[in-house]
Amino acid sequence: MEAETPAGYRDAQGRCGGVVLPARPEPVALDPATSALIVVDMQNAYASAGGYLDLAGFDVSQTGPVIARIARAVAAARAAGILVIWFQNGWDPDYVEAGGPGSPNWHKSNALKTMRRRPEMNQRLLARGSWDYELVDALRPEPGDIVLPKPRYSGFYNTPLDSMLRARGIRTLIFTGIATNVCVESTLRDGYHREYFGIVLADATHQAGPPSLQEGALRNIETFFGWVSDVDALAAALGPERSDAPERA
Repeated sequence: MEAETPAGYRDAQGRCGGVVLPARPEPVALDPATSALIVVDMQNAYASAGGYLDLAGFDVSQTGPVIARIARAVAAARAAGILVIWFQNGWDPDYVEAGGPGSPNWHKSNALKTMRRRPEMNQRLLARGSWDYELVDALRPEPGDIVLPKPRYSGFYNTPLDSMLRARGIRTLIFTGIATNVCVESTLRDGYHREYFGIVLADATHQAGPPSLQEGALRNIETFFGWVSDVDALAAALGPERSDAPERA
């Protein structure tokens, strides 16, 4: 993981701030003051037995270690003064935001298809206010974090994410969460097209589907859209709690 010049944010004078994070396909530079840790959809729906993914037939048995590593990444980010942003995917209890038969989402969303097969699940899967929609108990936002609802796979679609990031001068997005091959990759791709540097912490993400989808998504990201690292590398790069860590409003 060595390169003569790490990828990453540079100012008008070509200077690179912050730390260098080991990553694939090459190290990437990040400045905590211009970075955000994104926690994608760590809801009961996606990570808990009895949640939407579980009921739709996806394996969620391996999400426990992912949750623990996300908690560690969040703690390291907060200690370094990195903004933490939490996403919750879902819709209003009447599913108006999900779209009707004229929307591709109506046809492709496995949650909506599951409810059509099992009407007793209606208003329970990914509906705001439901247990399914809530973040898992082990991961909780703190004051200074941002929590954003999102109605589609990408965190940039019909949300204020882009304007919030630009207002804070954020240039680097560090991704964790579920699912690597769906909402994580969709949001990172959209960020790439908006000139954000996207980094995925591979061991703090989990796929929807067989393990080959995790491998494919990570390979796709590192080849075309961003960088792939892990929680140990992030924690080591950021180091212990820093006296120069910026305050977050």
